[in-house]
Amino acid sequence: MLKSMTGYGRAQKVLNGRDILVEIRSVNHRYYEYSSRIPRTYNYIDEKLKTLLKTSVSRGKVEVAVTINNIEAKDTEIAVNMTVAEGYVNALRGVSEQLGLADDLTLSKLIKLPDIFNIQKTPDDEEKIWNDISQVTTEALNRFVSMREIEGERLKADVTSKADGILAMVSEVEKLSPVTVENYRNRLYKKLSEILESKDIDEQRILTEAAVFSEKIAVDEETVRLRSHISQLVSMLESDEAVGRKLDFIVQEMNREVNTIGSKAQDLSITKLVVDMKAEIEKIREQIQNIE
Repeated sequence: MLKSMTGYGRAQKVLNGRDILVEIRSVNHRYYEYSSRIPRTYNYIDEKLKTLLKTSVSRGKVEVAVTINNIEAKDTEIAVNMTVAEGYVNALRGVSEQLGLADDLTLSKLIKLPDIFNIQKTPDDEEKIWNDISQVTTEALNRFVSMREIEGERLKADVTSKADGILAMVSEVEKLSPVTVENYRNRLYKKLSEILESKDIDEQRILTEAAVFSEKIAVDEETVRLRSHISQLVSMLESDEAVGRKLDFIVQEMNREVNTIGSKAQDLSITKLVVDMKAEIEKIREQIQNIE
């Protein structure tokens, strides 16, 4: 299915005590360009994310943003430093005995003293965390691709409509071209006859010269090639592969043929059709810039 290079997908889930949010967005770009915004402590997933997105994206400037909140605080461990705690208790009770003070030491007072607790970050289970993140990313990616496909269908319908319009104009050119050639041949023959009327006229030579020049202004080959290019373009729009670059080439060829028709045209009606065709081709060119 044809895809646009513009898209957005979002997914959020709470898995294993982590609130994971993944957002994917993309804009037009000639190639595949990846960038990310990930918490520094999870940088090890960056290359895996890039590879995962590459399975569904071949062109476009893609940015993925990952936010992770540890809502159950499972990433830390708190332990009592018993050596320090015992040291405090022994020291305080020693002071109490030596100075004859009441021993009012309580747990609530003890835990306020420095270095009683050791707070350590729990080592990450990188594989487990990646499994959770990839699950959310895949969901966001599916929505992202779906949006690209919907936009791709819209682009396909628009480009196909414009291609049909150009074909209709090609038909008009094909109707006008033989008449234009014949009119030119007749005018040339008449003009040369008037110029040479007082002399012997080599009628066959005049007809030959008229035929040679008429051949130069005929556009049969150009319209045949233009029809072929349009047929290829419409066929590519049905492809499930990334065809944006191929479409760009085909549109260049279409424009080349129309330019040639314009340079050969000896008829105002054909010239007007050429202008209209070029305008439609430019609109198609702008649209396919959005196609993956």
